[in-house]
Amino acid sequence: MTTTPETIVDGSDSGPAGEPPETPEAKATDAQAPEAQAPEAQAPEAQAPEATDTTAEDVEEAEAAEPAETESTGEPAPAPAPAPTWKEVGFDTVARATGTPFEHQPFLELGLQDDEHAKIEQILGRRPTESELAMYSIMWSEHCSYKSSKLHLRQFGEKAPRSERLLAGIGENAGVVRVSDRLAVTFKVESHNHPSFVEPYQGAATGVGGIVRDILAMGARPIAVMDPLRFGAADHEDTRRVLPGVIAGVGGYGNCLGLPNIGGEVVFDECYRGNPLVNALCVGVLPVGRLQSKAATGPGNLVVLIGAKTGRDGIGGVSVLASATFDAESEQRRPSVQVGDPFMEKLLIEACLEIYDAGLVVGIQDLGGAGLTCALAETAAAGGTGMSVNLDLVPLREASMDPPEVLASESQERMLLIVTPDNLPVVLSICSRWGVLATAIGEVVAPEVGGGRLRIWWRNELIVDVPPGSLADDGPVYARPMREPADRILLLADRAETLPQPSAADELRATVLRMAASPNLCDKTWVTEQYDRYVLGNTVLAQPEDAGVLRIDERSGLGVALSVDGNGRFARLDPYTGAKLALAEAYRNVAVTGAIPVAVTNCLNFGSPEDPGVMWQFAEAVRGLADGCQELGIPVTGGNVSFYNQTGTMAIHPTPVVGVLGLLANVAARVPMGFANAGDPIFILGETRDELSGSEWAHVTHGHLGGTPPTVDLAAEQRLAGVLAEAARVGHLAAAHDLSDGGLAQALVEACLRRGFGAQITLPDGLPPFVQLFSESAARVLVSVSRGQEAAFAALAAERGVPCAALGAVRAPSSVLAVEGLFDIPLDELREAHTGTLPALFGELASRTGEQSGELASRTREQSGELASRTGEQSGELASRTGEQSGELASRTGELSGELATEPGS
Repeated sequence: MTTTPETIVDGSDSGPAGEPPETPEAKATDAQAPEAQAPEAQAPEAQAPEATDTTAEDVEEAEAAEPAETESTGEPAPAPAPAPTWKEVGFDTVARATGTPFEHQPFLELGLQDDEHAKIEQILGRRPTESELAMYSIMWSEHCSYKSSKLHLRQFGEKAPRSERLLAGIGENAGVVRVSDRLAVTFKVESHNHPSFVEPYQGAATGVGGIVRDILAMGARPIAVMDPLRFGAADHEDTRRVLPGVIAGVGGYGNCLGLPNIGGEVVFDECYRGNPLVNALCVGVLPVGRLQSKAATGPGNLVVLIGAKTGRDGIGGVSVLASATFDAESEQRRPSVQVGDPFMEKLLIEACLEIYDAGLVVGIQDLGGAGLTCALAETAAAGGTGMSVNLDLVPLREASMDPPEVLASESQERMLLIVTPDNLPVVLSICSRWGVLATAIGEVVAPEVGGGRLRIWWRNELIVDVPPGSLADDGPVYARPMREPADRILLLADRAETLPQPSAADELRATVLRMAASPNLCDKTWVTEQYDRYVLGNTVLAQPEDAGVLRIDERSGLGVALSVDGNGRFARLDPYTGAKLALAEAYRNVAVTGAIPVAVTNCLNFGSPEDPGVMWQFAEAVRGLADGCQELGIPVTGGNVSFYNQTGTMAIHPTPVVGVLGLLANVAARVPMGFANAGDPIFILGETRDELSGSEWAHVTHGHLGGTPPTVDLAAEQRLAGVLAEAARVGHLAAAHDLSDGGLAQALVEACLRRGFGAQITLPDGLPPFVQLFSESAARVLVSVSRGQEAAFAALAAERGVPCAALGAVRAPSSVLAVEGLFDIPLDELREAHTGTLPALFGELASRTGEQSGELASRTREQSGELASRTGEQSGELASRTGEQSGELASRTGELSGELATEPGS
């Protein structure tokens, strides 16, 4: 192993490399809360081991350390000062790592490969310490480094259409889009799949908490969440174990934060058994001038950790769980899942927003996957600086935690701030007022020759000395082998269009009812009633509407529409087309509200990247999504990759979940999905083809998956969206509902039941009635038009080149869904079929889960209250010590915060 003076630190040099950083107390006297002050750390005295403790390894080390004779005199050469031994300090140090280059390290057990460990040694010029090894293992994990996907994800930047609205994009905590001269919106979707399988309630709850902090870190107030969820077969015992806890976790955390849940998906498929997909989206709003950065700039600025204490919950959590497959031997290796406290998160949100408004932050980063390790490395790397951190100052839940545990913990509700020394007292004062623990743990230092260094001390010993960029940016990048799955040719040849199809009127009627009651198409009120959809008072549309719509400016009525969609069956048949279809559906769901789509986020859920077939699916899906966004002219602003969603060799269907954000100039003009006025004419927009492969009908009726997915025509989707936006603007539309899963039949069922109005339908000539009812051709929408405006609407569609066919008219409330010459179904019968499925499957379980989550929330609230009380007492002492200067600064900050709080979304 080659070493150089620049890469070896023996702990004895003077200056920044050899001694702990100057404590923040020395820079801002009395600025530290008493609880945050660690007891004076002293190195333990070196003690000779007892004779009974001597091992063969000890003898070998002692012999290796004996001085050698010089060649010229034969006298013993002067012995260098030995590095402190493990037994002397009780933990691994940089000095010890330098002096013990051949010590065995369990890097394979931590998920690192031989060549990756060798690269770490090359970067450091020595073996890593125990703490450094833990840091590299989590930062170079699949979840944190994107080492298998980064090569393909570059297409989102290379093919990105130009957008003057985009203020922050890929590489940031979340994408940020300007929506007016004063306001911007930030949104992102991420996964918490593996933790939610291990512990459904906390896995889902902390998934919501994590994505909320990503939005908060951009300077925004979180205003809503969404939850695309996928489970195994609805009647499988594992689904009965996982689903109630996941729903309760999503609802419990979001409801406690006071955030409306405005949309999502609940999908059942056998491929997700043992690997549920729990994706979470959050959207926030901010004044354009309040956009925050994660860069740790300004040598001498302080590193401040705020929020909950650091504990052993979640050590190696999502960063490890999401970087390996589940198998029969993995049960014992699964680390603990993070434990969430939504009440602390609410306090954290308010404290951060007040700090932002006062202009007190230089940089900020949330602590999620990889915990403190990730936050320190990413902020320093983004700023091109170094950082000195005293780990003894980190507030701990358990005093016995060792350095790797502190650095790897994924305890929730924590943020890392970079603030100037002058601003530290008022930052601590604001945190005190909100009952949030705040601790200065280090400082930003100027970069040295060759770049910045992240140095971390523990008990006055240097335990970490690494280039922060090597953790955050310079991990391995793999061009993994790719191969089209061997079964794909046979899969494509097995077309659903050749399956037996009902043709008789009574068979078609029975099929409509069976489909309406199927788990994927049935009413999801059992789920959504566990969420608060209207808290904050700005929800305009929410589930079961096609998209969630929020008002973000009360003065102008400006609003946003959001939808998340995906279809794993389509992607299994053709991942390139499947990704485009997911994009098209989310785009169309936003468009039916009258909104104009402007930006995209994504969560790419796949099996193991070590499987060439999975990597081929992933590469094709990314290519399809990048090409699709380029065609539609809307950029990907960010997202998430979730690999290793498989048990053993059984991978999930490739499942790209796509979120689309749209803008509404005035939410008063939004278009709902349900028929609302008897006599309104009904039209179908778009072209229907004989496309049943991958359809919900084939899945429900025949358990079949095969053939070619529906044709995707993004130019047609654009034309359709243009018609819908203009028709909404001029007031043509009374209702609009996209056609996707279940086809026209399911769209009619949902449009009728939404507000209780019937419909009289006559199918156009041409295709067989079954195909017209159940085809899942894309680029189609069902609309009802205000009476007297049908001619103008039809002319608009013709002008824009969008096929438009009259179907019939809306009928009186509580009547029937009638298809001329085929069947009549009373709405009461439809509703009974549509609403009974999920309560019958999970109702009893939901009751028990609700009681348990209620008890947990109560206990968490009590703990939060105790913490807030203790923190308030300590902070009160702090406030009295900071003196008049801090009081004056806090007063000025309060005035400024009051002014900025009048901005919408503040």
